[in-house]
Amino acid sequence: MDVWSDADVAAALDLDTAIASQRLAFESLGRGEAQLAEKVAIRTGTDTTLCYLSRLSPRHGAVSKLVAVHPGNADRGLPAISATVLVLDATTGQPVATMQATALTEIRTAAGSAVAADALAVPDADELAILGSGVQARAHVRAIARVRELREVRIYSREAARREAAAAELAAELGIAVRAVASAEEAVREAPLIAACTLSAEPVVPTAAVAAGATVISVGSFEHHRCEVDAELIRRAGAVVVDEVDTAATHAGPIVRALERGDIERAQLRALGAVLLGEAPGRVSAEEVVFYNSVGLGVQDAAAAHAVLGSL
Repeated sequence: MDVWSDADVAAALDLDTAIASQRLAFESLGRGEAQLAEKVAIRTGTDTTLCYLSRLSPRHGAVSKLVAVHPGNADRGLPAISATVLVLDATTGQPVATMQATALTEIRTAAGSAVAADALAVPDADELAILGSGVQARAHVRAIARVRELREVRIYSREAARREAAAAELAAELGIAVRAVASAEEAVREAPLIAACTLSAEPVVPTAAVAAGATVISVGSFEHHRCEVDAELIRRAGAVVVDEVDTAATHAGPIVRALERGDIERAQLRALGAVLLGEAPGRVSAEEVVFYNSVGLGVQDAAAAHAVLGSL
């Protein structure tokens, strides 16, 4: 059985390969080829342990991932999210590989958002607002820059030093204008693309500053108690797109609350896979606000792991 470190995974999973794997993951799910078990979550205080199990298609071996989310790790100098993946042989069920999956999770999450941004954002979107300055925030800038020619990126997070460091790092790496700004409103105002990449339980996207035609992506609202956007954004959105309807209706904080309030009906939720396959509309006008909520799916891990192994 092969054992892959985070460094090995990162070296094998370049962004273009990762984005292609995530497009395949959502399309396979939309076609009914992928099998997806219900996500399991255990909470202990502010910490969460998650388990994912999926099979990309009958010809691919099953993939399981165990994830630990510990927000307090930032103060310990450790990643807030750590993970391990196990890949089984499609025929025998024997273990084929284990992978440290912190890098895999980082890359596949951002790559999945890039697929959503490419499908949902207006074609000429060239400004990106990022809320957060951690690993996922930086990964999202890198990934979205692969699907849109960004003219400017604005980053806001609560700690000035962290947002300034992230901006400087990304500007030097990508060769585009990346600015740290002093408020979420300044970051979001007039931005056609907005990505919230936090672990917040309270809304961080200032809905009043969201421009007509903007696409808002939330990757931190992956549990029912986490909610990066407020009720008004859901009510304002012309389209609410999710990675998978059943999972979002159970786990995605903004979606769970909107369904409970009656602000949206379950039938109005659009799965990203259906949008990619042309079976459901994504954006229908250049003026509508589109909201995409990602909770993260096992099929994304399966596709990323098989991309690492060269078995897609």
